[in-house]
Amino acid sequence: MDSMKTVSEILNRLKDEGYTVDFNLADNCLACHGNSLQIYPDEFVVDKHYRFEGISDPGDAAVVYAISSTKYDVKGTLVDGYGIYSDGLTQELIQALHQKVYAGPAAATDPVPQQKSNEATPQRPDGERPLDAALVEMDLNAFRKQIKQEQAWQNSDRNSITVFKTNGMRVVLIGLHEGAEMKTHTAPGIISVQVLEGKIRFTTEQQAADLGVGQMLTLHTGIPHSVLAVEESVFLLTLAIFKPGK
Repeated sequence: MDSMKTVSEILNRLKDEGYTVDFNLADNCLACHGNSLQIYPDEFVVDKHYRFEGISDPGDAAVVYAISSTKYDVKGTLVDGYGIYSDGLTQELIQALHQKVYAGPAAATDPVPQQKSNEATPQRPDGERPLDAALVEMDLNAFRKQIKQEQAWQNSDRNSITVFKTNGMRVVLIGLHEGAEMKTHTAPGIISVQVLEGKIRFTTEQQAADLGVGQMLTLHTGIPHSVLAVEESVFLLTLAIFKPGK
């Protein structure tokens, strides 16, 4: 069994193995913003993959992919962050990541990623409230109370609820118990984080910011980051994805 426990440890080891390119998810391909390279589903293979399970929301998990492309002679890594970032991808790209896994011995002991989604559940039945409409009202105080009353909050270190979801944008309310951490991941679009309760530490490789109630920040596409709850916290995450030609 692999002894690596964190996303950062895995990324460092893979970099030593030659996976030096940082890939990001685009609608229908993998993108490398450093050189504008775009690699499509039939042009790469997943050599290894490591899953870091979330213990709350069904979409709350991170997967690190070690990816290679013989066509472009590149090897790199992709951190498919939390399920809140996964919408808007083509089925071909999803299948390429989840099914085109190299079958050699190097991958045999790695955890197999499972495709997750935020489909209707008994906890949040489909049709209970609109996620997309010409105008959507959101009672954030009510949602804050709701996520703290649900079993996921009682039995784990976090809970979340999507309050708006449409092409190009998603708004998610996230609650973290003190000490809970969203491990290093990237987002396929610009994000904003606004703290409604408590205090969080938002960290990138270059910067760290401590945010309290009424404070917020923005972060550009594809920058690895982590979030730590310094105390019990609730924050609003907005993800905006630019879709060329739309």
